[in-house]
Amino acid sequence: MTNLSPLQVERLKYQPKLPSSLSEGINKLTYSEGSATESVANQAEIKELFKNTYGKPTVTFNSSNETQSFEQRNVGVILSGGQAPGGHNVIAGLYDALKQANPSNKLYGFLGGPSGIIEGKYIEFTDEFMNEYRNTGGFDIIGSGRTKLETEEQFKSSLEVCKKLNISAVVIIGGDDSNTNAALLAEWFVANNAGIQVIGCPKTIDGDLKNEQIEISFGFDTATKTYGELIGNIQRDANSAKKYWHFVKIMGRSASHVALEAALQTQPNITLISEEVEAKKMSLSSIIDYMTDIITRRSQNGKNFGVAIIPEGLIEFIPEMGAMIANLNDIMSSLEKDSHYTNAEQSEKFSIIENTLSSDNAKVFSSLPTLIKAQLLMDRDPHGNVQVSKIETEKLLISMIESRLKGTGVKFSAQSHFFGYEGRCAFPSNFDADYCYSLGYNAFALITFGLTGYLSSVRNLTEPASNWIAGGVPLTMMMNMERRHGEMKPVIKKALVELDGPVFKQLADNREDWAMNDRYLFPGAIQYFGPSSVCDITTRTLALEQGVNKKVLSATV
Repeated sequence: MTNLSPLQVERLKYQPKLPSSLSEGINKLTYSEGSATESVANQAEIKELFKNTYGKPTVTFNSSNETQSFEQRNVGVILSGGQAPGGHNVIAGLYDALKQANPSNKLYGFLGGPSGIIEGKYIEFTDEFMNEYRNTGGFDIIGSGRTKLETEEQFKSSLEVCKKLNISAVVIIGGDDSNTNAALLAEWFVANNAGIQVIGCPKTIDGDLKNEQIEISFGFDTATKTYGELIGNIQRDANSAKKYWHFVKIMGRSASHVALEAALQTQPNITLISEEVEAKKMSLSSIIDYMTDIITRRSQNGKNFGVAIIPEGLIEFIPEMGAMIANLNDIMSSLEKDSHYTNAEQSEKFSIIENTLSSDNAKVFSSLPTLIKAQLLMDRDPHGNVQVSKIETEKLLISMIESRLKGTGVKFSAQSHFFGYEGRCAFPSNFDADYCYSLGYNAFALITFGLTGYLSSVRNLTEPASNWIAGGVPLTMMMNMERRHGEMKPVIKKALVELDGPVFKQLADNREDWAMNDRYLFPGAIQYFGPSSVCDITTRTLALEQGVNKKVLSATV
């Protein structure tokens, strides 16, 4: 390897830690079963759709004194969806466990995401190749993609490719949509006697793929610490220049976990939480009132500066905006097939939209700045919906606050930022390096016991890695029915911010103090070497959700 930075060289040498149950080796494992499970909602519908994989028990691994031997087998692996720090280590853990079980075992990586298994595009991993990617960020080892595995034709193509390579198990590394596809593929393989297992691994920096068995999705730790560093830097600048308000939009469309975690790490003056906005039915005007009040009161105290954190998906959670966007999503599928609309100039498109929307939604649309209107009409996402990440909500808020403050004498000069891609491929923190390696190693353990339709689960994550608990949870346990493209479909339910939970309460209890006083924290860069109190610090979210004593939490700040 050439052109490596000193940090790259050192990170390649890092040996991730494993739970004690796995550290004895893949050939010295036994497992225990929990009680039968059921889906989080719509039990009858989910059971009917997953006749062969529904209701399975959770499993927990323990070390055994007996040594097993394994026949040779081949496994395939897929990276699916957006990048998240640590993905390479999931594959490294899977590869090491597979080779430890039987050196003749082979691991195939499907290229470009799920399309790779459909189209038969793959590589075979070797020691030399794998060793170039250990403890590194990104998904460039085999690439990723957003193709969905959900049709009969796709399942049949996947089966043919697996037969060609003599693959008997597939590991899908992805978020809620990707693991929904893993559940569908697992069910289809069983129903068609394919003899191929499917195991998922919980990935998403958004932090919305979790439950009692999945305490956190991988990548959340690294991404939020990366954003925390950047926000801390901005806060230091704001407190130095004392003349700008910084509006920071931060990744997380459906849930505000990332914004909430970043706020707890840095303690900015304003933090908006989408779930709170929706629960309180806050209008766009009331949000502007709330922000303008803080800006005005700080100005009266001689502080014409500050930092505001805004979740990426906020705009959809504002009742009148959400209703308008839902109406817009419904009408756009037909309008985009209408040549009169597609050939129209931008201003004419706006008029067509306003005449097609319901009257209330048309009023909301017409009230928006031209920039935001245009962004609402950009290309749809894979679900046929508005691409919320492309809507510059932070600029919309700045524009409306400027209008509200005109003539008041309050000084207001704003800078806008959007942090998204900056955190998706960062060098994984020690936590994510260890957690991801354990998830991959654990995925092969699930395979060795013949399980399918399971998600790799590693728990007790606020403890040292040796005390982590490895096992698996049935994918169907996390599912409910939701409307997609006009049809009710089974999907893994997203875990949103709980407004009565300890994480949000930490923000709510300190909001007014942080608004008026400059309690800024400066997390700094992720540390890989040094004392455990710095290198192995967990996220505030995980610590609070798992009930770690607040004194311990504050001692790590």
